[in-house]
Amino acid sequence: MKVHICSHWKRIIGVATLAVVGSVMNSPSYARPVSALKAMKLPANSPAPFGAVPTPAQVAWHEMGNYAFLHFGLNTYTGREWGYGDESETLFNPVDFDANKIVGDLKAAGFKGVVLTAKHHDGFCLWPSKYTGHSVKNSPWKNGKGDVVREISEACQRAGLKFGVYLSPWDRNHAEYGRPAYVDYYHNQLRELLTNYGPLFMVWMDGANGGDGYYGGAREKRSIDARTYYGMEEIRKMVSELQPNAVIFGDERADIRWIGNEAGQSADTVWATIPGDAVTTPATEQPLGHGVRDGEKWHPAEVDVSIRPGWFYHAAEDTRVKTPQQLVDIYYNAIGRGADLNLNFPPSPKGLLGETDAKNAREMRRILDETFADNLVSKVKVTASATRQGDFAAKKVLDERRDTFWAAPDEATAADLIFETPKPITFDVVMLQEVVELGQRIRGFSLDIWENNDWREVLNQQSVGFKRLDRLAAPVTTTKVRLHLRAPVAPVLATFGLYLQPATLDAPKISRDRDGMLRISEGRGTVRFTLDGSEPTATSPLFDNPIAFAEGGTVRARVFDARGNGGEVATASFGHSKGKWKVVSVTAEVGPASNAIDDDPKTLWHTHDGQKGEIAPPQTITVDMGEALTLKGFTYLPRQDGTTRGMVTAGRLEVSADGQNWMEAWHGEFSNVAANPILQAVNFPVVQSARYFRFTGDKVAEANHIAIAELGVIAQ
Repeated sequence: MKVHICSHWKRIIGVATLAVVGSVMNSPSYARPVSALKAMKLPANSPAPFGAVPTPAQVAWHEMGNYAFLHFGLNTYTGREWGYGDESETLFNPVDFDANKIVGDLKAAGFKGVVLTAKHHDGFCLWPSKYTGHSVKNSPWKNGKGDVVREISEACQRAGLKFGVYLSPWDRNHAEYGRPAYVDYYHNQLRELLTNYGPLFMVWMDGANGGDGYYGGAREKRSIDARTYYGMEEIRKMVSELQPNAVIFGDERADIRWIGNEAGQSADTVWATIPGDAVTTPATEQPLGHGVRDGEKWHPAEVDVSIRPGWFYHAAEDTRVKTPQQLVDIYYNAIGRGADLNLNFPPSPKGLLGETDAKNAREMRRILDETFADNLVSKVKVTASATRQGDFAAKKVLDERRDTFWAAPDEATAADLIFETPKPITFDVVMLQEVVELGQRIRGFSLDIWENNDWREVLNQQSVGFKRLDRLAAPVTTTKVRLHLRAPVAPVLATFGLYLQPATLDAPKISRDRDGMLRISEGRGTVRFTLDGSEPTATSPLFDNPIAFAEGGTVRARVFDARGNGGEVATASFGHSKGKWKVVSVTAEVGPASNAIDDDPKTLWHTHDGQKGEIAPPQTITVDMGEALTLKGFTYLPRQDGTTRGMVTAGRLEVSADGQNWMEAWHGEFSNVAANPILQAVNFPVVQSARYFRFTGDKVAEANHIAIAELGVIAQ
């Protein structure tokens, strides 16, 4: 998981039931919640729960739906994703930091809470912990008197958002990491956060554990057994006592699990339960992402993803912020599969969210608000093929309440609900919610529309859970809808809705061939583009034919309709064209080395022979670029096929003018690349003039061979 190797709207998501406690925000420390949440009261004669059910704290988490991640710290100033642990505290100085502005931007985008990286892997603490000097108290920010954790917590309380903390178990700074003394240190820091910063809804524990680090000057690799080292049982006890309404994100011993990737993706079928004996290991992470039907433990998934390619702020990614429609897609993949969405917004070195980040998030909310403003069947006639005795009428699925619901009799394991409208409706979004307090009962459902005097199936899926959202391939129009539910026990349904998405102009597709010719798909309208990183307007250059773009750079394009309305902006960045490149030498190849420079991310240079076995790293490829270039850096694209086998996590790059005399331009690690396999852009400390480069992959994430999709250069 991230093992992480390193992240609604009221009428739709519901109102969270977290207890409200008195505000004592002006006191030196905040009061913790005074009582634990209570379970929802079920109507008389409700069906017996089936299988595992959530705790009240898990239900409250479900009801939040979405919250924001804030990755902020020394990495914000170094350009890294993972700090090594030897970075100076004096780097941290967000001169314009404004917690109210950050939280206000997130609230305007519809987020219900915030999780702050109080400490990332570099060990730097965003609060003045009394247990270390590696914190804000030794930074120039506010003359060492600042406390980011407190300011974000207070801003959340003022804005009515919930607050959670991320405390990395791995600490590449602490001298005792890997030894018993560090566990005491970690528990002490966790207690500080649990007792001094008000009610918490989440404690987020990353799964990156052990490896190279500074470790108080030792500069060595340390390994631990994550299942036994940190004292998880003591941690659970501490959280339960001090923050009884908080859920823990982590492995199978926690309350919330990882979806299995950092791309904002989920499977069509996601179960909220896992086996009681499940163990989170690299081999089982993906099954845990899907969950297991009829598992013994309620352990729902979180989809954590960054609005930018990386988790921390990097100025080079300012033009690579996810578009509103991409964010909408992620929303459906997360909340639409019974998970919660934890969307990361990295503050800049000045201490504010990026303007584009905030704008795109607000536009995402506008699209979703417009979509879900009107349930097209909220007032229609609804009948059920069978209904349980008691207050469980079919019309209960339309009142937008989870504590009132339709239920079938005990003897029914399948049932139909039919919705009849007085006039035709057009919809392309379907929403269902189960009563999770009664378990994840539904094993399958289908939706039919009445068309040409007969039923036509338009949707067929398996899991529902807390919430299910499905988008049809195209809108359909009908006056009658039939929902068929299948379950091993009497099915229960809390809410049902049909909605229509607003029309949007899709972002155009940008591509470049190996010879450096740039192409942009036309879409439904006129395409305007820019090459300087600015946002295209209706007066920007018109794209009508391929253009030469061999030297590379950033392309932004946008479709405009006949009325001048602009669609979403597409952005693509390209390095120097590889038309003249050729491989001079390679130490080993099974998948041809030329695949690493063919501008095709689907092909791989790799050293794994299915019959003869693996050829281990280190492995080196030497490339002649065909001409001398002034290089600012290079790019490495990990394999994009969903596996981490052979994915390079550390290496070096050398350059040469003549192919004989070499100079090392860079060596280091590709942080978090296994969990977030995005394009790695590495800037050299010093600009280099070269015709040749030589890349060596020294370490890999998994298995014992090399696998690389693409290598490129960043030319001046």
